[in-house]
Amino acid sequence: MVTPVLEFDLGCLRMCYTLMPCSSAGQFEESGHFVKTTTQRAVQRLLLLSLILSIPAFGLHNTLPRSHRSAVRRVHMRRLRWNPLFRPSRDSLLRQNEEIDRLNLPRIQDDDELEQLKASEDLVPIVAGPTLRFDPRLDPDRRYCRPWTRDFVDDLSEAYYKEFHQQIQVNSAVRTVKVQKKLRRHNRNAAPAEGDLASSHLAGITVDIQRRGMSRQQIKWMEQYLLPLKDLGLIEPEEERRQWVFHIMVSDHYTDWRESKTLAGQQPDQTDTTPEIQPISDRQE
Repeated sequence: MVTPVLEFDLGCLRMCYTLMPCSSAGQFEESGHFVKTTTQRAVQRLLLLSLILSIPAFGLHNTLPRSHRSAVRRVHMRRLRWNPLFRPSRDSLLRQNEEIDRLNLPRIQDDDELEQLKASEDLVPIVAGPTLRFDPRLDPDRRYCRPWTRDFVDDLSEAYYKEFHQQIQVNSAVRTVKVQKKLRRHNRNAAPAEGDLASSHLAGITVDIQRRGMSRQQIKWMEQYLLPLKDLGLIEPEEERRQWVFHIMVSDHYTDWRESKTLAGQQPDQTDTTPEIQPISDRQE
């Protein structure tokens, strides 16, 4: 006689119950009822156990430490707040390199070439003072730029100090190709050292002004100061996110514009009446 078997497959757990034959039909039915009841209880217990085990998964986000949740919230808010007027772009890098090519300026390869340009005064020192300071990490040998870029930095620092009685901070100026390649190894935000998208720092026409630590009012003032100059084609600014600086490339036309202001008896930061200058993107090499 074959013994009937009830088999239940519940995921990874398989349960088997054997129905033992009895001497009478009534006894067999009673045994079957017992097996059925036992099986239902087992299934209920398994379901309850599964529900208990799943509860921590539903409440996982509430188990994070408070400090971690606060850090996540601050990062989220920072991302929401970052909405710069001068967003970095490929087109901006192309315009900067087009300006360098128009001026026929070399991308400085190494320290020897850098020293030659200093000796010829094609590169001039940026001078710290009451209105301007340097990031202490910036190598003194690289606190140089083109003369018209220094004119711009001097004018900006004086105007900023007049408004807020605080210094601007220069984080970077001229760089060599060798330095740029080294920078690229640990800063993925840095521009390439070669090609159409190469960093304009390599020609000495660009400075980075510290943005971190400025108030919203100060950032707004900087943007409003730079915007008319950009519209005139005198500068090409970017607000870098990872380094939190104003990256500003300065055209040699800035000197002509500055001199016209001086002759008119105006300060360089007064942009109400200015000569028309062709935008950087429209100039021919």
